[in-house]
Parts: sequence; C-alpha cells; structure tokens
Amino acid sequence: MHLVIVGGSDAGVSAALRARELDPGVDVTVVVADRYPNYSICGIPYHVSGDVPDWRSLAHRSIAELESTGMVLRLETVAQRIDAGAHEVLVAGPAGEEALGYDALVVGTGALPLRPPIAGLAGPGALGPAQGVHVLHSMGDTFAVMRTLEQRRPSSAVIVGAGYIGLEMAEALASRGLAVTQLEQRPEVLPTVDPALGALVHRELVEHGVNVRPATATTAVTRAGDGLEVRARQATGDCVSLHTEMVLVVVGVRPDARLAAEAGADLGAGGAVAVDRAMRTTLPDVFAAGDCAVTHHRLLGPAYLPLGTTAHKQGRVAGENALGGDRQVAGSLGTQVVKVFDMVAARTGLRDAEAQGAGFRPRTVAFDGDDHKAYFPGSNRVRVRTTGDAGSGRLLGMQLFGHRHAEVAKRVDIAAAAIHAGMRVEEVSDLDLSYTPPLGSPWDVVQGGAQAWVREVSGGREPTSVSHPDDRGMQGRGPL
Repeated sequence: MHLVIVGGSDAGVSAALRARELDPGVDVTVVVADRYPNYSICGIPYHVSGDVPDWRSLAHRSIAELESTGMVLRLETVAQRIDAGAHEVLVAGPAGEEALGYDALVVGTGALPLRPPIAGLAGPGALGPAQGVHVLHSMGDTFAVMRTLEQRRPSSAVIVGAGYIGLEMAEALASRGLAVTQLEQRPEVLPTVDPALGALVHRELVEHGVNVRPATATTAVTRAGDGLEVRARQATGDCVSLHTEMVLVVVGVRPDARLAAEAGADLGAGGAVAVDRAMRTTLPDVFAAGDCAVTHHRLLGPAYLPLGTTAHKQGRVAGENALGGDRQVAGSLGTQVVKVFDMVAARTGLRDAEAQGAGFRPRTVAFDGDDHKAYFPGSNRVRVRTTGDAGSGRLLGMQLFGHRHAEVAKRVDIAAAAIHAGMRVEEVSDLDLSYTPPLGSPWDVVQGGAQAWVREVSGGREPTSVSHPDDRGMQGRGPL
C-alpha cells in the first residue's frame, strides 16, 4: 500500500507517524513544500524574542528522525493537482513534475495568512519584507523577520492584529527593545475572550510599554523616507498616522483548501475541506486534517477552528483510517492559552454569544480567587468567568486570567476535561483535585468559579432539568 500525505506540518506528520506505527510495511510519502517539516510554528515568537536562540530547536523532530521511522520525505516539492479518479497527485520538485500514485491520500495543506484590505499590501508595488513589512506564518517568514531585525535594527514596530500571535509578537519585539504599537480593529485586544478579560490583557501590555490602540482599523501602509507610515481610522472616525520602521500583519488565517477543492472535494465551515469525524473527505480514499479541514466541535458541530492541538489529533485519526481503520475524532472545545509578559489568559468551550447561537441559554458569572492559600508567600489572584446553561446546568465554557505562575493553563484544562465529559457546573465541585498550601486550596479556584455560578444562577439549588438542550441542534451531526 502507498499512502501519500501532502503537508509536513502537525497534521501531515502525525498521520505519517501513526500509519508507520500501525503498519511498518506501509509505504508513506510526505510531500513538503519547503525544507522545514515538523516545525513548531507556535514557537516562532519565542525564537524572535531570543528565548529560543537556535531556530533549529523549533523542530519537533529532525529530518533524520522522521526518515528513521521509514517515511519518505519529498522536500521542496509542491502538490499541484489531485486526480481522484486515477488516484494520483501531480507534484513539482527539484527533479521536475511527477505523478505520484496512491492507495490513500491525506491532505494536510494547512492555512494561509489573511491579507486584510490594507492599501500597500497587495497589487503592483506592494510592500514586503525588503521594506520591513511582514506576515508571520512559516519558517521562511521567520527568517525574513529576523533579517529585518538583525540587518536593519529597527527601533520601532507596528503590529496589526491583537490575537494570540499578535500579542506574543508584541512581547517578543518589546523584549528586544523596540517601541511597539499594537492596532486592533475590534473593541478590545484578544477578542477570543470576553472584553472584561481582554481589558486585563490590554493593561498588561500597557504596563510593559506597548502602545495599544483597539477599535482602530489599519487602512494603508506606505513608504515614508527611511521608514514606513501606517494610516488607520479609529471607531470614532478620527484618523491616525504612525511612523515606524517595521510592520507586522497578523490578523488570522484561512484554510488552504484549493488543492482538495479543485479535485472536487466539498467545502464546509469557514471554507475548509469538509470531512466526517473519520476525517474522510467527499473524494474516494482522500482524507484531510489540520488547518485546511473542518473541525468537529463537541458543542457546536462542524466549525473551523485552526489549532495545533487539533491538527495533531486529526492527523493521527486520518493516518489510522487511511490504512483501513475506523477511528473518529472526539472533537475540539477550542481550548487555548496565551502568555502576555507576566500574565496568562485562557479559554475553553463557549462564550455567551457562541452558546446562544447554538441554542443554549447561557449565563456567565465572574469570580476571583487565589491560586493557592493566601497565607503561603507568593499567592496570585486568578479571574475566572464560568459559562453554563441556565436550563440544564451544563458547563459550557470557562475563561481564566492570572499570573504566569498561577497554573492558568492547567486550570483551564480542568474545565476542558469537565466540558468534554458533559458535566454540569455543579459537578465541578465534586472533582477530587490535589491540594497543598503552596500550590492550591481545598477548593480550587476553578471550583470556586463553579460554586459562584451555582449560587447566582440557581440560588444554590440543583437545576430541575438535566437534559442537554443541544440534542436537537446536533441531530444529523452524529454523536459528539
């Protein structure tokens, strides 16, 4: 059997490793567009900051380690077309064009950075790395950013976008001594959490010298003498003009679904490749996984949610099923965490608007608590926002914000596990969590948030209904 995998990032390599693990006799060819398979794109900001000095350290596995598993890597090779009827992929590499036959194919083409409608970023005369204007999505982009930093030695930078990567890059560039201005079109930074927590992230940025401008839409980037001019419009209608030496545009991604779509595969949520929970596309013997594919959200059904953790899981399932297995993805909850200087923000599950759109009756309750017993030195306050369904009492989501030593990431994982299991908010208090005064409390802050929700929403009483109101909305989607 010959398994061909297009894409050498998280999903593609996970699929290859799983296939070779299950059947050491299967032929696995991985088509990689560049020379950097299995690199941690999530780690790029930490190379830029200097925390990870050697970019080679970002590789999950070296090329030699990957090849030692028996997979064949076709580096600097681009998949141009899929002929689903002939079971062939046309590729172009250093030796020219070639048709690779396959018995099963996994498409892991990932995502592409969004290019917002900003004058000067597209069309004739568009500005790019040579002028100090960058996107950040690949190792090639990383090398271009580092060349600008090391050769041009800019003293200032404007970052367009204040999502996860934008925030991490604000910290990275500020730590290198640059004067950083961050522009965000939406009302507050980190729009994947509630504005109340986004405001706390905003404050942390300001305290570390970042000039934060939310509700500000960038309209143009032009050359200005030896530097660049960034023009923007605030929600008030006022215009802003900023002189800088470097611009970084990080406003999100879109699925790179072209290869599969041109072969006839159906598209789904967000324009991603439609897949079932076995990661099968609508093409025979063709699977898709990672940021190019639809995500199966445990509470929402089909969605587009590009995350590295999800890509690894999807790739593993695709690799197993490409060999004839019948495993299904359990589904994602969009669990995410980001460190911004000394503070950490995290979320899992649904926020109010998302829950309302899915047919729930959400209520969100805020709570503050200590990460460990306050009498032991070094305790930190953690802000918790707990979202549950007012009818069933089911836990729908949780958001946290606290110091980087407060184990915010592991605490959001508690909530993620509880939502995954379909627990009610009240049942979170029943979890047998660890306790010792230097590290926690008899009631963890996550449990404190759950208890605050129960007090406010149900007056301390168990909800009378424990049915799941999403059952109707999930009909036809298969078990989640």
